[in-house]
Amino acid sequence: MNPDKATGSRRIPARSGLRQVALAALAAPLLLTLGCSGSLYKVKPASELVHLPDNAATANLGAISFRAAPLLTDEESQELFESNLHLAGLLPVRVEITHNSGVPIELKRVRFHLHDNSGTDWKPISFKKAIARILKANGIFLYNPDSRKTFEKEFRAYELDLKAPLTDAERRRRGFVIFLSPKKQPVAAPHGLVLTIEGLSQPATLNLN
Repeated sequence: MNPDKATGSRRIPARSGLRQVALAALAAPLLLTLGCSGSLYKVKPASELVHLPDNAATANLGAISFRAAPLLTDEESQELFESNLHLAGLLPVRVEITHNSGVPIELKRVRFHLHDNSGTDWKPISFKKAIARILKANGIFLYNPDSRKTFEKEFRAYELDLKAPLTDAERRRRGFVIFLSPKKQPVAAPHGLVLTIEGLSQPATLNLN
């Protein structure tokens, strides 16, 4: 038998084996992701969200008052959502609403507007659209549908509720409003952020930074 032919016949299975090992290594993370039934990200429970700092921007309208602070660092975003929201062009703003009177206050007409020191507007974005941008920016395209549902549920627990009236019994309501950067680009240290709140008896303005 020709020695070269015999050697070649032995190489083919070896190469095939190496190819199978490489494919298995590439497929392992994918199978792990698809098979995982937990959340896509480890979201900190909304109930564990700490109070806003004492120096947070404040606006008192008498019957109701607002406090707000933006998440300006990746570390803050990672701590709560284990994902980089700034990379997706998203700026979360923490809002706290306090009831100061005995009459329920409707919040359905409340609208939030944000602009920076150049006068450029940042558009508010729904949590549903924000989730889609987060997954795209972080390269998450293949996943277990149940894992996405879990992430959506945990993430949306942070959404500021404007549907139900704020009553004296509840006293205080907290949550996030998310804004999209003007050019839909990653957020990088915005300056002179001003939050305007409309839809009540009078508008409120908060200088965030």
